[in-house]
Amino acid sequence: MLLSYVNAHKKSGNAWQTYLAQIDRVIPYLGELAKWEQSLRHPKRILIVDVPIEMDDGNVHHFEGFRVQHNLSRGPGKGGLRIHQDVTLEEVMALAGWMTIKNAAVNLPYGGAKGGIRVDPSTLSMKELEKVTRRYTSEIGLLIGPTKDIPAPDVNTNSQIMAWMMDTYSMNSGTTATGVVTGKPVDLGGSLGRTKATGRGVFMTGCEAARRMNLNISNARVAIQGFGNVGSAAAELFAAAGAKVVCIQDQFCTVFNHHGIDITAAVKAHEEKGRIDDVANTERINAEAFWDVDCDILIPAALESQLTAARAQRIKAKLVLEGANGPTLPEADDVLNDRGINVVPDVICNAGGVIVSYFEWVQDFSSFFWTENEINQRLDNIIVQALQRIFEVADKLKVSLRVAAFTVACERILMARQLRGLYP
Repeated sequence: MLLSYVNAHKKSGNAWQTYLAQIDRVIPYLGELAKWEQSLRHPKRILIVDVPIEMDDGNVHHFEGFRVQHNLSRGPGKGGLRIHQDVTLEEVMALAGWMTIKNAAVNLPYGGAKGGIRVDPSTLSMKELEKVTRRYTSEIGLLIGPTKDIPAPDVNTNSQIMAWMMDTYSMNSGTTATGVVTGKPVDLGGSLGRTKATGRGVFMTGCEAARRMNLNISNARVAIQGFGNVGSAAAELFAAAGAKVVCIQDQFCTVFNHHGIDITAAVKAHEEKGRIDDVANTERINAEAFWDVDCDILIPAALESQLTAARAQRIKAKLVLEGANGPTLPEADDVLNDRGINVVPDVICNAGGVIVSYFEWVQDFSSFFWTENEINQRLDNIIVQALQRIFEVADKLKVSLRVAAFTVACERILMARQLRGLYP
């Protein structure tokens, strides 16, 4: 019945099949642990919920919500909540699977989880959005908790939505439970440095990969797809390091300047207007032309399944940094590998957000908070050391960074599964 549901809601790109294909490629490197590999292909729990709310006009609308706990062998579930009109169960399953791999790849004591609500938030008033968030939180309340499953922001969600989730869970449980979500406002137990953490991780992994390739960041040309928290933060850091961000694509347009876009102006335009199409000294180009831009570093930081085999044949970058989850299809991975283009996979490249979410969770438990400099230093150390370990495995096994990252992560996950055994 569940497979029938997934098949009925498949969309282009098929994220769950992409995840499964990535698991297929790592099995030969797992040795005796491969006996447990089926646990990576079967989510532990899937909850589908109805989210009815009364709209501002008095009508009652029903929305569909999901929470998937993929694997909890190494700790409580951890993964974001996205609110988007195209959310499907199979997409949330894949995102939860990638969270399992990501948390293990950077050695955080978490399993993987993910949530989604199928609605276009731009069609909701602020009051309606709050109602959707609170009703969804109540419906999944039996799964989440500070030691069970900890949601965080993802596509179209932010610190305000996390505040509503925290308050709803707290009211239902009769206690203030700040640790039930991360990515909260600092005034409610959130962590400094969280908003830009994912973009910072993209920058730090990019610098480490570039160093190994003898690619000078200060002279590099960068193209970025997606200009939300991840893309904009990465753009600021690369620009500050001397790189030229020559192309940015958001959901509305693609802007280009061979000499480099004014990132300060682009960030301001995005914050004030939600779009970047009128940034000075840029030209508008066709959306598909983004993949033909002459650049050294390409950062897909939008949605999954963007980098197809056909697009992989066209890109001119030497290095791809996956700021988004699952942006590269398996067949595109093969093309990039054949062309000698290095890819820092999403499960390490964009792990900065979950690393600082872990810091936030720890700080909430202890009620002791670190400075932003301490947060950034701890983040940098963890993500760079994790990437260095992945490079070592890639060199040893003669495989891509993605296969190496999955190998490191799956060994940790399946070892935990083996040591815990099966109950009953």
